[in-house]
Amino acid sequence: MLEALKVINDPDLHRDIVSLGFVKNVRISGARVSLTIDLTTPACPVKDQMRDQARAIVGALPGVRDVDVEMTATVRPASNPAAGRAAIPGVKNIVAVGAGKGGVGKTTVAVNLALALTRSGGRVGMIDGDIYGPNVPIMLGLNAQLTTDGQKIVPAEQYGLQVVSMGFLTGDDAPVIWRGPMLHGALQQFFREVRWLDLDYLIVDMPPGTGDIALSLSQTVPVAGAIVVTTPQKVSLADSRRAVRMYQKLNIPTLGLIENMSYFVCPSCQHESDIFGRGGGEELAVSLGVPFLGRIPIYQPIREGSDSGVPLMVSDPGSSAAKAFIDAASRTAAQVSIAGFSQPTVPVTRGL
Repeated sequence: MLEALKVINDPDLHRDIVSLGFVKNVRISGARVSLTIDLTTPACPVKDQMRDQARAIVGALPGVRDVDVEMTATVRPASNPAAGRAAIPGVKNIVAVGAGKGGVGKTTVAVNLALALTRSGGRVGMIDGDIYGPNVPIMLGLNAQLTTDGQKIVPAEQYGLQVVSMGFLTGDDAPVIWRGPMLHGALQQFFREVRWLDLDYLIVDMPPGTGDIALSLSQTVPVAGAIVVTTPQKVSLADSRRAVRMYQKLNIPTLGLIENMSYFVCPSCQHESDIFGRGGGEELAVSLGVPFLGRIPIYQPIREGSDSGVPLMVSDPGSSAAKAFIDAASRTAAQVSIAGFSQPTVPVTRGL
C-alpha cells in the first residue's frame, strides 16, 4: 500500500508523501483501511485533492472495500537556532513583515496575513515591532493592558491571535522617543519575556525602512524569513529592493514579496484600474530571485476594517480581496515548509 501511495507528491517539496514521512497511523481491519496524511502546513491548498487521490489509490487495491483518510498538519520549525539565537519557547517560526518605505499598507497586510493563517488552522501570534508607530492594536480593535502571570507577560488575544504591542504600554498620543539600545531591549522582552503558547507562526510587524529593529531581530532570534510589502509604484519598488538586500545582509531569508494596492476594481462597472502601475512587484521578485506571494487589491472594506478594528479577514472573509490574503498566506506557509525541510528538525520548547 505504501508503495502505491508514492505516486502522490507534495506540490511544494516535490517529493512523494511516503518518503517525506507524511503517511502515518495505517490500520487495516479486514477490508477496511484507515490512515493519516500529516502535512507540514494546514494552509495547503491541495490537501483535499491529496486526500481524494489517496482514497482512490488505496480503494483500488485488492481486498479493500472501505478507506478512511484523515488529513492533519504539523508545522515544523524552518530555522535552526544559531549561536546566540536560541529558539523562543512556544514558537516554531518567526516571520518578519517589512517594507522599504512607509505608506504601502505593511501593517494592514501583516494583520490580515496573520488572520488568514489562523483561518487555515494555524496557531498564530503577532509582535507589533513598529515601536514608534504601534498600530496593530487599532487594527485589531484591542484596548488592552499587558498583564503577567507572575513570571512572564501574558499576550492579549483577539480573533484567535496572541498579540503584544508597545501600544498597550503607551497612550494614544504618547510618542516613544528612544535610542537603539532601548528598542533592542523592548524587542527582546516581546520575544523572550512573553508566554507564547504553541505558536506555529509568530508574525512580526516591522517598522518601515532598514533600521535598528531589523538588526536587533537578526542578532537575537532565529527568523524563518521575511516578507517584503511593496506597491507597484516605482519609488516603492526601489525601496523594496533595498529592504530585500538588507535582509540578505542580515542572513534572513526572503520568503517573498507581496504587492499591496495592486489594482482597483470599480464597484459599479467592474473596470480594473492600475492606479499605482502594474506588475512591478512580480517583476522585482523575478529580478531578485525571490518568490512572489500575491497581489492585494485596493478595496474600501480593507481600509474600513483597519480603521474600525475589525479586519477584512474577520468582516468579509468571503470577498475576493480576502481570497487574495488567503492565497498569500498559503504561499507564505509553503515557503516556511520548504525552509523547514531543507534542514534538520529542531525540537521546539513548549510554553509552560
